[in-house]
Amino acid sequence: MGLINETVQVVSNQQVGPRLHLMVLDAPAIAAGIQPGQFVHMKVPRMEAHILRRPFSVYVRDVEAGTIDILYQVVGFGTDHMTSLQPGEECELIGPVGAVWNPPAQGRCLLVGGGVGAAPLFMLCESIVASDASVDVVLGAQTEAALVCRDRYAKLLGDEPRCATDDGTYGRAGFCTSLVQEALQQAAEEGAPYDYVAVCGPEPLMKIVAGLAADAGVRCEVSMEKRMACGIGACLSCVVDTVDGKKRACVDGPVFDAGKVVW
Repeated sequence: MGLINETVQVVSNQQVGPRLHLMVLDAPAIAAGIQPGQFVHMKVPRMEAHILRRPFSVYVRDVEAGTIDILYQVVGFGTDHMTSLQPGEECELIGPVGAVWNPPAQGRCLLVGGGVGAAPLFMLCESIVASDASVDVVLGAQTEAALVCRDRYAKLLGDEPRCATDDGTYGRAGFCTSLVQEALQQAAEEGAPYDYVAVCGPEPLMKIVAGLAADAGVRCEVSMEKRMACGIGACLSCVVDTVDGKKRACVDGPVFDAGKVVW
């Protein structure tokens, strides 16, 4: 599916956690075509002084309803302004943008989401559950209240994902990397090692998980979050250094082979 520029409507826009909001958009064309790993580039309404669009991963799509869900974190003026958008307001989206995840058709998969990085992995998890592969999920956040994707994953998996919180309010106390190392080691000891790891979250987390996967001999993909001005590969503002040279996160990514990223 090629890029489309779709005028969409806000269905709902609610706070779901500390500085975390979930926006549901009526976007039937993009919902019908977007694949796991791709994102949308949003022109936020009532921000005429800020002309650049903003990239957002798609958390959930409902093809039948024609909606997409975007989980976003309030980190600056733009995202703070987004919290004021009301149902019925219109905005423009370019999408679907970017490369997709590439899980195996069969085998064992491990998905690792840190903070809002849990959202870009959810459609991937859905596709793996619907395939002949199996999947385990590790989620990490600063506190229990920030594990806003946990219940949706639990419903999809039929079991709780493995969770860690920095403050120890839920699951393992500390960073979720210890759970990843534990899962990789346990799978190898059981004679059923993972075939694939996908990770999205803060770059230090992705670097550590990529290293753990490499040490275990497991193929790993990462979703790189970069500032993007154009979203179509023209401005070179979202460059990622790789062993194959500089790549653009918007069109060459955001999903990259972790082994090729120069960390």
